[in-house]
Amino acid sequence: MSNQTLIEHFEISLQTPSGEVSTAVGVPTSFVPVTAILPLMRSLGEEVQELELAQVREAGHTVSCQKGCAACCRMLVPISVPEALALANRVERLEQPERERLLTKLDLAQQQLARAGVLKQLSALADSPDPVSDEAIEPLNRAYYALRMPCPFLENEVCSIYDDRPAACRELAVTSPATDCQDMTRQSIRPVPVAVRISTALSLLWADLTTTTPRLIPLPLAVDWAKRHQAEQQGRWAGTELFEKAIDKIGRYLSQEKARRSNGG
Repeated sequence: MSNQTLIEHFEISLQTPSGEVSTAVGVPTSFVPVTAILPLMRSLGEEVQELELAQVREAGHTVSCQKGCAACCRMLVPISVPEALALANRVERLEQPERERLLTKLDLAQQQLARAGVLKQLSALADSPDPVSDEAIEPLNRAYYALRMPCPFLENEVCSIYDDRPAACRELAVTSPATDCQDMTRQSIRPVPVAVRISTALSLLWADLTTTTPRLIPLPLAVDWAKRHQAEQQGRWAGTELFEKAIDKIGRYLSQEKARRSNGG
C-alpha cells in the first residue's frame, strides 16, 4: 500500500461583510492533528481581512502599521488551543540554545505578571471551565496593557515568529496615526474592522472536536499550557472533517458579523 497522502480538493466561497472570498484548497483525507488546519485558517483569515483593508483604503484612509511598529505587541494576546499546541511544537523544534533563551524570556514574563498580581487571573482564564465574555476579560486586558510588557516573542521590536504569529496579531491594524499607538487605550485609535476572528473560530472548532469549553489562552502562558496538556496533542481527525467543521465555524462567525453590521452594531 502506498504511503502517499491523498488530497481532496474543495472550492470555497465565503460571503463577508465586505465582499466574497473564493479559493480552491487541498485537504488531506488522512487522520491529522488539529494543528494541520492552521495554515488554511490563517490564509482564509488574511484573505477575508484583505477585503476589509481594501475597503478602508478605498474610503481614503491609510493603514499606519509597519514593520518595527510594535506598540500593539504590549497588549494581551489570546490564542486558541490549536495555536498554543503549534507554538509549543515550534519552540520545541528550536536549537537548544535558542529554545532555552526563549523559555527563559517566557519565564521572566510570567514572573513580571506574578509581581503585578495578574498571573493567577490569566492562568484562571486559560483553564476556565466556562466561556469567558469580552466584558469579563476587559479589566484584565487593561491591567495587562498597563504593564507595557513586550511580547516574549518580540526581538528588537520585530516579531520573531512572524510566519507563525497568532491570528489575533494578524487581525490588528489601525488607520489612526502611528504616534497614537503609544497608548492603545486612547479613543483616537481607529482600528480596521475585523470580519472574522480566526482565534475564536479555532477555539470553537476545538470545543466541537473535543466536547469541551471554548477557551482562549494568554500568549505568555501558551507554551506552558501546551506542555501541561500533552494529551491534547495526541488527537487525530480526518482532514476533511477538520476542514468542514472549520469552514462551518468561519461561516457562522461571518453571518453573525454581517447581521451585527446591518443592525448598526
